[in-house]
Amino acid sequence: MRTVQRIALALLIIGGINWGLIGLFQWDLVASLFGGQEAALSRVVYTLVGISALFCLTLLFEPMDETEHGNDRGRESRKLNYGTEFSDETDASNLNDSSRDFPEKDRDL
Repeated sequence: MRTVQRIALALLIIGGINWGLIGLFQWDLVASLFGGQEAALSRVVYTLVGISALFCLTLLFEPMDETEHGNDRGRESRKLNYGTEFSDETDASNLNDSSRDFPEKDRDL
């Protein structure tokens, strides 16, 4: 299915470029390449571009999946690192342990 989507996208890009050329310069690239707008080959290209647009219309309503890009890990398995690039973060679980902050002789004061 991925190959069909890529072919449809390529045909839509060709059609979009063709419409841009028509709008800006009044020049039909497909017609000039394939023998005019009434030529059979031009009509085939126009038809394929139209079918590709209908096919890609269904892709518009497909939900986007973030894990589709080659990694099988979900969001739950990501290990995010919130440390800074300058130094290591201190472990917040040891902040209540006063023996780590002050030497033995300073605790009696």
